[in-house]
Amino acid sequence: MIRTGEEYKDSIRDNREVYVNGEKVKDVTSHPQFKPLVDIRARIYDMQHDPATKDVMTVAQDGEVNAVGNALPMTQDDWWAKRRATDTMMETIGGVVTRVGDETVGEMWSLYDGQDVLAEIDSQFADNIRTHIHKVLKADPFHVSANTDPKGDRSKPPQEQDPDMLLHVVKETDAGIVVRGAKYETAAAYANQAFTKPTIANWGNEALSDYAVGFICDLGSPGLKFICRTGFAGRGPEVDYPLSNNFDEVDALVIFDNVLIPWENVLFYRHTRAAAFIRQTLHRYSAFAFVQRNLKLADMMIGTALFNARQTGLDKQPAVQEKLATLAVYREGINAHLTGAIALGERSPAGLLMPNQSLLYTGRVLACSQLHEMMHLTRELCGGQICVTPDAAAFEAEETKPWMEKFYSINEDWVADDRRKLLAFARDMLNSDYAGHRLTFQLFAQSPPFAHLAAVYRNFDWDGPLDFVKKAAGLSDRVRPESGRPAGDSAVVQWFESETPMAAE
Repeated sequence: MIRTGEEYKDSIRDNREVYVNGEKVKDVTSHPQFKPLVDIRARIYDMQHDPATKDVMTVAQDGEVNAVGNALPMTQDDWWAKRRATDTMMETIGGVVTRVGDETVGEMWSLYDGQDVLAEIDSQFADNIRTHIHKVLKADPFHVSANTDPKGDRSKPPQEQDPDMLLHVVKETDAGIVVRGAKYETAAAYANQAFTKPTIANWGNEALSDYAVGFICDLGSPGLKFICRTGFAGRGPEVDYPLSNNFDEVDALVIFDNVLIPWENVLFYRHTRAAAFIRQTLHRYSAFAFVQRNLKLADMMIGTALFNARQTGLDKQPAVQEKLATLAVYREGINAHLTGAIALGERSPAGLLMPNQSLLYTGRVLACSQLHEMMHLTRELCGGQICVTPDAAAFEAEETKPWMEKFYSINEDWVADDRRKLLAFARDMLNSDYAGHRLTFQLFAQSPPFAHLAAVYRNFDWDGPLDFVKKAAGLSDRVRPESGRPAGDSAVVQWFESETPMAAE
């Protein structure tokens, strides 16, 4: 059943070994680096009970009320419900967060589609993925995903260097497998479980490998250590850095120091074909929520730029309108891909409704590849004041306040304090350490750009253009297009999907 925020907080007070700034964290729910996001995740849980939002955030199934983000998608209406829930969540918390569960649970649905591949290894593995999908729906955990490894020397296989550079199995027991190594994962320090799987398929042509392992990891398990990067919360006053202090999702290097994974949590083990399958299909569902977050970020940039243009009276100038229109085109391009992906959804091997894969993956390329350009365009529309405006203290200090009010008040509708708030918001969204981190994260969070394009290559229907040109050019019947979608297990495709150099996906 759906949880409350307090139930979630209680679930992560499990004596896990978390470190940040070289110090061990006693309680992630209260530590200043983690508390903002823990509170946001708790708020999302509470939205499932709030009379104002519960109908959008939940779905009734088999006599129970469950989180709509965790429900298996069977129809177009299911996807519209998920989209409404994500929009409501972002609008309620007043910002964009990525790793809060709804955008990662879909990765398990991809493996649900591959039950036949798992059954080739052991029928129990196929049973395990069905069990865990049901468990996520019923138990409502904070579910994240762990992919990226420390890498090491990529010119060498893991066996020729420290074997722990890639997560691997070191022992089998009656209770389960024992694993060693490390993974980078955003939000792991304050989540409940992670779908953990390989990233780099450098086992060559081997059918079996101790590095080809996927499982559900209880993040409260003994032997786990979370070494987190320093967060952005607290680096400056909240009035000057409203996003840094409230929406920073802390990444962690998760150390697996001989961690026992019970057999019922193992989804595949040693079978390289299963590992390759999940790498090639990992984002067929989860990319939707990820791209939708870029849509909300586009809304934030448009709103900020337009407010600034109207404050300063520039919104009537054609040159400014052209730039605002460019932002709108970017935003609506993402919107069109998401809408089309639902409208032209495809039935998956397991009977789920997948978003149209070609539209979804091309939408992801659009959203990620143009984000840096749209951020720079928003900077231009906001003007140079976002990088030179004094902090809030100057607007409050007795000696400087009159001057700040004089030079930052525009009219009776836009007084100095509102002007300062908008410029501070813009600076934090576009120019701060947090802004740079978010830009890099969005670029790599669901694999790097070349893998985004590889996904498009695998899912675009090439037969249509080939047939059209064959007829238009009058080519002979001997010229026949091969299958429009390249084989998923080709060497080229495996290379394209072989690595993810950023923490998260």
